[in-house]
Amino acid sequence: MADNAKLRKSLLKRAGVSGMGKAKRTPSHKTKSHVVVANCNGKPKIIRFGEQGAKTNQNAKQRKAFKSRHRKNIAKGPCSAAYWANKVKW
Repeated sequence: MADNAKLRKSLLKRAGVSGMGKAKRTPSHKTKSHVVVANCNGKPKIIRFGEQGAKTNQNAKQRKAFKSRHRKNIAKGPCSAAYWANKVKW
């Protein structure tokens, strides 16, 4: 259990987020726009998601297209990047 706490603390520090499940914008990352540390199967994991510089959530048609295109991945829950992109960006 202590190993899990150490791992969680180091991942939070490395990702630069304030807590588990709290997404943060990463403007200096070369490809991904956001990062979050999520609890996946009892272990913390860094998940990077979103395209850097992409214009998202412009209108209802775009939202509907994203949600239908990624429906299966969103359903996987907090261990998938699509889940976090849906929650934060869309």
